[in-house]
Formats: sequence, structure tokens, C-alpha cells
Amino acid sequence: MTTKTAGTALSSAELTELAQQLRVDAVRVADTAGSGHPTSSMSAADLMAALLANHLRYDFDRPGHPGNDRLIFSKGHASPLLYSMYLAAGAIDEEEFRTYRTLGSRLEGHPTPRLPWVDTATGSLGQGLPVGVGMALAGQRLGSSPYRVWVLSGDSEMAEGSVWEAIEHAGDQHLDSLTLVIDVNRLGQRGPTRHQRDLEAYGRRLRAFGWHTIEIDGHDMDAVDAAFGEARSTTRRPTAIIAGTRKGRGVAAVEDREGMHGKPLPDEREAIEELGGRRDIRVRVAKPDGDGTSHGTSRAGDRAGRGAAVELPRYDLGEEVATRDAYGKALAALGTARGDVVALDGEVSDSTRAEFFAKEHPERFFECYIAEQQLVAAAVGMQAMGHVPYASTFAAFLTRAHDFLRMAAVSRASLNVVGSHAGVAIGQDGPSQMGLEDLAMFRSLHGSTVLHPCDANQTAQLVATMHGLSGVRYLRTLRGKTPVIYGPDERFPVGGSKVLRHSDADQVTLIAAGTTVHECLKAADLLGREGIPVRVIDLYSVKPVDERTLQAAAVDTGCLVTVEDHHPQGGIGDAVAEVFSDGRPAPKRLVRLAVGNMPGSATPQEQLRAAGIDADSIAAGLRLLVEQIIN
Repeated sequence: MTTKTAGTALSSAELTELAQQLRVDAVRVADTAGSGHPTSSMSAADLMAALLANHLRYDFDRPGHPGNDRLIFSKGHASPLLYSMYLAAGAIDEEEFRTYRTLGSRLEGHPTPRLPWVDTATGSLGQGLPVGVGMALAGQRLGSSPYRVWVLSGDSEMAEGSVWEAIEHAGDQHLDSLTLVIDVNRLGQRGPTRHQRDLEAYGRRLRAFGWHTIEIDGHDMDAVDAAFGEARSTTRRPTAIIAGTRKGRGVAAVEDREGMHGKPLPDEREAIEELGGRRDIRVRVAKPDGDGTSHGTSRAGDRAGRGAAVELPRYDLGEEVATRDAYGKALAALGTARGDVVALDGEVSDSTRAEFFAKEHPERFFECYIAEQQLVAAAVGMQAMGHVPYASTFAAFLTRAHDFLRMAAVSRASLNVVGSHAGVAIGQDGPSQMGLEDLAMFRSLHGSTVLHPCDANQTAQLVATMHGLSGVRYLRTLRGKTPVIYGPDERFPVGGSKVLRHSDADQVTLIAAGTTVHECLKAADLLGREGIPVRVIDLYSVKPVDERTLQAAAVDTGCLVTVEDHHPQGGIGDAVAEVFSDGRPAPKRLVRLAVGNMPGSATPQEQLRAAGIDADSIAAGLRLLVEQIIN
């Protein structure tokens, strides 16, 4: 066994031997699993051997060390290479290595944070670099640790628009701690990539966005090692190492051949023999300087008092306030008390009201412009570095970032997302601006929390509560003003609800959130004057829902009516229906009122009326329903 001493660089010959070991190990682990992507791993083995042995600074015993470099395998399908690197570094042993792709193994087909050295899940191509930009931003703007961010990308994913959102953002922000390593092996899944092995085609585009580029033969170890050194010494610009490689490098049966993607090699023993046989090189990766306590996690905001009490804004009963205004002011107050809070916005902070935070805490506000994928990805990167992000834009535009949100859940990421201008109640701007699918989208995410407040005090309380939650948290806010119906000291636990109208004689229950809470209250008052008692529930916690209160309402009134400013599918109606889907006593009637039409431009009240979710429409529907029940 050959072991590199920490702090000493390997020679080109030694790096070449290490690269061959990584190839052999990638071949054999995929063969053991009977699946995987060894050829995609083999093309980048020289690149990663040089990085691991001579340039990466990482303490595998302390993955939380703030000075650790960050390595993201954006081409997550090359996981055999990543796990071979972990084996060479002594982070995992041979026994665990051979569990690749098996039930219960930490070594999944694509990397996830089940491994402590993986910060973000990859495999959905085009996401590694955007997340890396968030990490680099955190280091540049919020910390003092001299860590670097290394991103290994395949050439196929360079076609993704999200990659170019990230490239432009990194160039604009002069992220010189960020290095993108492009494995240009010419072949994608089904055949040649767009630019094949035209390194200059990638270089021209990257330089246009202000990047420093280094174009090399990715199998020339001297050139590879020098390129990493050049990247480390480049200032004021991010660096892209554009490496021409050959897929399946070193094994003639698969090298640079189509049809070999995503499968073990035809003959493992023959391939390993052609690669020079198994090796047992162990690399002692250089650790970051310091013990991790004297620098690194210090942030400008910490001086504001991480544990200070949050002095939330307070609103008087009956006051008319938009929940988006309450969000912005509450976030600013939270930022004063919590130095780990950061805010990101997609160039609509004057509308989402994130501008309130930006004015009070400019050093912790990040403008991501009209690039919603980068917005969410940056939040994912920042939370991986210990920050608590609140990312905001219009609810409708978050649909562009759905895959990033899905992968955030896979990453076990902890972040807050805020969608404003939800529903038809925004009025004249029309359907392109209306978030009508957002509740469904966020409810479908694994481990998510979905909140939809109806007034200012409720919003402020929930903004503060979100800080301490885990997973992806979504807060839906409104454009228009709504009356304050709760006192400033009212509490709103996640998974709870508020019963706003109640009597023993209630004949039907209205269930709503946000705008429709106020419409339901008006409808209940109208019907009450006609002798029809109606219960009203504010279901501000859409996920998880208050099952006990809903079950009690079903027993007491026998009829539940959900009213939501959202499409019928996936929102409040489905959330309520799911409570009774496991055989528990269901209401005799479950009716859903939602936006089933395609809206146009109209005033907010006209929009609600057209969708059948204004007070008059709700009351009319309930009169008919009660008549049917009686008859």
C-alpha cells in the first residue's frame, strides 16, 4: 500500500497510478452492483486524482469543518468515481464500498447527504454548479474561511439553462473561489453531445460571462495538475477547467464508444487487467488550516445577536394589511435577532417585500435576478454552509424551480421559500402572474411544510416559526390587503388551525386559508342571519393539517366545504380529503370550491366571484347544500 503524506504533492507518475486505481475501482464496484456508470467515471479519473491528492483541502473526520473545501459531483451518475475517491482517502472501507447501490447502503446510485461528505444531492443534471454558486457566495459574503468550491460537471449538462444562470451569476459576483471542471468526454447517454470535443466552443461562452478558462487534455497529468494550481491562484474571476477526455478511458472495448453509457463493462477481469490491475494507494488528503474555531463561521450578522428575542411587528385588530407586507417586516425583524438568516429574491423584492430585509441587512441580502432556478439553488448552497435562507418571488414563478425544490428535498435541505401574489385575488394582472398550482407543488415535496396565513399577525408569527423548522418550508402570501383578525400575541403552531365560528348547531363547516378565510367569514355571517349556523376553520397549516379539528368538524356537522384560491387539484381540498382516506369516519358530504376556470383580467373581487369563491357565491352554494341535506 502506498500512502501520500499530508501536505506533500504527488508526482505526475504517482497521480497517474492513483487515477488508474480510481478507474479500476469504478469498474469493479459497478460490476459488483450490476449497474452504474463506470465509463463516465473513467473519463474524469485523471482530473479527480489530481484534485484529491494535490489540491483538495478537506478533513474527512470533520466534515463540518468550516474551512473544508466543497466538492460537488454535478455529474452525479459518476458516483463510482466519487466513492472510489472516498475509498482512496480512507473515508470508507472496502466492505462498505461493495455495498454500492444496495438496500440500506449510504452509497446510492447518485450521491446524497446520507454521506456526511456530500453537501447536496445530485443526479438531476444542471444543478451542481448553481448550488456551488450559493456556497461560494456564502463564503465570499458571509464568512471568512478560505474554502474553495469545486464542481465536476459533465459536458451533456452544459446544455441546461440553469447552468448558464449560474455561470452568469458567478461571473457577475467575481466568485474566484469557484472552479468548474468540465469533463468533455464527447458522449452523452444516447450519443454525441452538442459540441462534442470542441473545447473552444465552451471556452468562448464562458469567457463571455467573465470566467477565466483553461483548456487542457484531461488525460495529460502535468496539464491537469497545473490547471488546478492556476485555478487556485486566479483572482476576481471564477475558473473553468475545460478538459477534453475520453469516455471509458483505458479500456479499448468501451473507450470513446457509443452505447456504453450507464452499464457495467462487458468483462470486468479483462478491463482491470488492461488498466494494470488493482492497486491499494491511500491518499492522506490535506486538511484545511486551523482548528475550525478561530475563523470560518463568523458572519457579519452574528454580531446582531444570534439568540436575541425577535421583536416582531404588531398589528391592531381590524387594520388592513397585506400579508406580503407583514412578511417583509417580520423577516427584517428576524434578521436583526438571528445572524444566520439570509434573504434571496428574484428581482421582485419591492413586490415580495423582501426589500425591507435588504434595507436593514444589505450584507445578508442576495439579489438573484430573474433566475428562479439559481434563486433556489443558491438557497440550497447557503443552507449547506449553515445559514437559514428565505427565498422569495411570485408564487407563479416558483414553478420554474420545481426540480430544484424536488432535489432540495432529496438533499435533506433546510430552507424557507416564500411565494407572493398567490391566487386570482391579485386581480388585473391576469393568469400568467397568478400562483394557482403552488400549494400542490409544495405539498408534493417530501418532508415539506406548507403555510398560508390570512392576516398580518399570523404571517409574522409563522415567519419566525419557520426559522426553526426542518426541510423545505413554504409560505404563501397575498398581494392585497386583508383585515387583521388575530391579536399580535396569538400563537399558530405548525399542524394547527383556528376555529373562527363555532356552535353546537352548526350544519356545515367551511375550511379555508388566506384570502378565502375572509370570504368564508362573510358568508357565515350572511347565513347566520338566515338561521343557518356555519362553522369556519382557518386551515393556515396546509401541510401538515390539523386532523383532529377536521375530524371533529366532520362528526359534528357531517358536511365539509373547502374554499381555496387555487386550482382544485392538490391544494386544500385534497389536503382535507386525505385526512379521511384511511378509513376514519368521513363526512357525509365533502364539497370543494376552487378556481376551476381560466381567469382573465378583472378586479380582485370580480376574480373571486368568477371563480365562485367570493362570499356571495359561497353562501349561495351552502344554501343549496343545506337544502339538499334537509331534503
